[in-house]
Amino acid sequence: MISAQRYADAVRPMLDRLVDTQAAAIDRAAGLIADGLRGGGVLQAFGAGHSEAFAAELVARAGGLVPTNRLSLHDLVLHGDAPRDVLADPKLERDPEVAHQLWALAAPQPRDVFVVASQSGINGSVVELAALVRAHGHPLIAVTSVEHTARVAPRHPSGQRLADLADVVLDNGAPYGDALLPLEGGGAVCAVSSVTAALLAQLLTAEVVRRFHLAGEVPPIYLSANVPGGDEHNLALESRYAGRLRRTA
Repeated sequence: MISAQRYADAVRPMLDRLVDTQAAAIDRAAGLIADGLRGGGVLQAFGAGHSEAFAAELVARAGGLVPTNRLSLHDLVLHGDAPRDVLADPKLERDPEVAHQLWALAAPQPRDVFVVASQSGINGSVVELAALVRAHGHPLIAVTSVEHTARVAPRHPSGQRLADLADVVLDNGAPYGDALLPLEGGGAVCAVSSVTAALLAQLLTAEVVRRFHLAGEVPPIYLSANVPGGDEHNLALESRYAGRLRRTA
């Protein structure tokens, strides 16, 4: 029978397994991020669909890194000149051309590092953005389901998947189709990729901060805006990256 307890029982071992199996990849990814940030770069995070939650977990939140940007399909309207109704297209993330628009709006600098999240890792905008990152020489970290992406055909004209282009691949551990609990008669319920992606984001943050400390440097970390002095602290750090950080939803 489907229940909250059954879902919790299924998720717990997945989180432990993720910590154990992804430690080496997290170490490599954190090294790329820390090197970029310590060199004046910004972490650019992108995810389409529910993978946006991973980017949101990394960007502009209490206890997180200040030099971060969340790239989003919504940028086409918020920061570009696309009409609002473009966002009503449920297949927008499949369009490779979208990536070129997002790239132009992001205006990345040489030391920037990219983290791109996608459960399937096959859609056009995701793969094309990854290709642009590689073509411009930026480090690329992919967050994807290794099981899922191996079982579906790429939708990008190149035949490549997100994982094919990444310097480091972080496996979110989610199953094919994302949902954990099978239903009688077919199908499944209760997705897990957002849960495991949130854990990966915080593990990455912790390892990046550790590298700052090992170098004898103070990491640029947000305080909660809802504690005394939080706004002042955060604005002072953001001012170091004037014109490079976007804080619209």
